[in-house]
Amino acid sequence: MIVSSMPLILVTNDDGVYSEGILALAEALKTLGDVVVVAPLQEASAIGHALTLRRPLRIETIREGVHGVDGTPTDCVNLGCEIILKRLPDLVVSGINKGWNLGDDITYSGTVSGALEAALLGSPGIAVSLKRSRNFDFGPAAEAALTVARMVLEKGLPPRTLLNINVPAGTPLGLRVTTQAKRNHVTQIDSRTDPRGNAYYWIEEALDEYHPDSGKSDYETVKAGYTSVTPLQPDMTAYDAIKQLEDQLG
Repeated sequence: MIVSSMPLILVTNDDGVYSEGILALAEALKTLGDVVVVAPLQEASAIGHALTLRRPLRIETIREGVHGVDGTPTDCVNLGCEIILKRLPDLVVSGINKGWNLGDDITYSGTVSGALEAALLGSPGIAVSLKRSRNFDFGPAAEAALTVARMVLEKGLPPRTLLNINVPAGTPLGLRVTTQAKRNHVTQIDSRTDPRGNAYYWIEEALDEYHPDSGKSDYETVKAGYTSVTPLQPDMTAYDAIKQLEDQLG
């Protein structure tokens, strides 16, 4: 366990402990406190909020302050807090993801789930994602994470709240607080046959057709060239439907 007067920051991701994005993120956050990286040994993208319950998990120490777990981002946050740090950190930051996590897609995101698990455990959580491109420049995303992390450490967040940051390619025009976008969800499945005549399938990326939201959504914001910061919460209750459901059920 780290004993220090500096804030303790746990860094995770879903691209894996060796990803360039997590290295850039951890390096930037070292100016704010003591940083410990606990991330999957292998890529765990689109794994959502999965928790490993049916097999044992192992921790591999890569070097001082950097640990790999043969599991999911959610596993990493739990083992990081309970086994490695032996306490809740002051902040959990997940990323920098290679590709945006916008709108409804956050339900699939291992990156966002790392921050979500932090919020459920009682620590503020931040997820950071960068637009997918041929040559990633993690500098602007790391700077955005540093700015928001500094604010969270100084001012705090409401209980059970996490922040989802999405950064455009290049130099962002600024930073805006946004809502979670909605889109028409279309899953494409490519059916194929192997050399022995057996069928197999690839689930392709869904159709990105977002609903307009007066320019305030995360999708519209990053498309306009700004960094998006969306406050999220684990409460998925559809409050607008409660009265209708009560009436229908008598």
